[in-house]
Amino acid sequence: MTPESAGSTRTAAIKVRLASPRGFCAGVERAVRTVEDALALFGAPVFVRHEIVHNAHVVGRLKAMGAVFVEDLATVEAGRPVVFSAHGAPQFAFHEARQLNLMAIDATCPLVLKVHSEVRRHIAQGRHVVLVGHAGHPEILGTMGQAPDGAVTLVETASDAETFAPPARPLAYATQTTLSVDDAAAIIAVLARRFPGIAGPSRADICYATQNRQEAVKKIAPGADCVLVVGSPQSSNSRRLVEAALAAGAKAAFLVEDPASFDLSATVGASIIGVTSGASAPEDLVETLLRRLAERSLIAIETVEHVREDVVFKQPIMMAG
Repeated sequence: MTPESAGSTRTAAIKVRLASPRGFCAGVERAVRTVEDALALFGAPVFVRHEIVHNAHVVGRLKAMGAVFVEDLATVEAGRPVVFSAHGAPQFAFHEARQLNLMAIDATCPLVLKVHSEVRRHIAQGRHVVLVGHAGHPEILGTMGQAPDGAVTLVETASDAETFAPPARPLAYATQTTLSVDDAAAIIAVLARRFPGIAGPSRADICYATQNRQEAVKKIAPGADCVLVVGSPQSSNSRRLVEAALAAGAKAAFLVEDPASFDLSATVGASIIGVTSGASAPEDLVETLLRRLAERSLIAIETVEHVREDVVFKQPIMMAG
């Protein structure tokens, strides 16, 4: 289609509110760069336990560079590097890597490591830990794997918090880093009411990037006909952005895994569209979505900034033998 013919089929102009910040956080940047650096230093293949971050486009690009993603460390070639994903891993996984003579490189987000440290500290001090999060998520599996069986209870909802029957010892709580800020606050409020002496983190466990992206989407959602969140269905923080958009007043909100194939009929008739992306979604996907919207309609983009991020994490140390 020529530019002239594309322009002739455009609908009326629409306003696009573009959230800022959006996309890659410092932990994701660090994890992806860790795999790239390992490939440059050691050559292919570099193995990665679990998806390095929850985004098929990122994983596909790294696969093309020579990364091999596995769930079972027994399938990793002896002596080869294996990168542990940004979500973190249980302690037994690192022990298994040592047993198998693998070169373990830890790309766990430092903010997830903070939660791991908190959980271990509480256990060492004799507390039972209530962990707020989503069952089955890799981050939750990794965090629960910092403690002996039975030392941590997972709570997913405020209802769970109301019915939780604690053991007869002091309590502490920790949370998954990618939760809805509002949902987590509601659950923590129930725990604090029921157990006034419960210990918690000195600073909230929900990471700065999750909070910032949720606050940003709340600014673009009110009055929007729809909000498009670029991100993977496996990405907890991306799904929370959809929920936050709806709660903040968007008439509709959609998770867009692949902007190149997303059905734009969802935007027909919209005069205001919000656009953002989860913390594991690369910016080129947002650009693809904006380009497709521009091919369909005249658009006026307004960047709505919540805060500017300047967080950078140091890369893991790795040395060739």
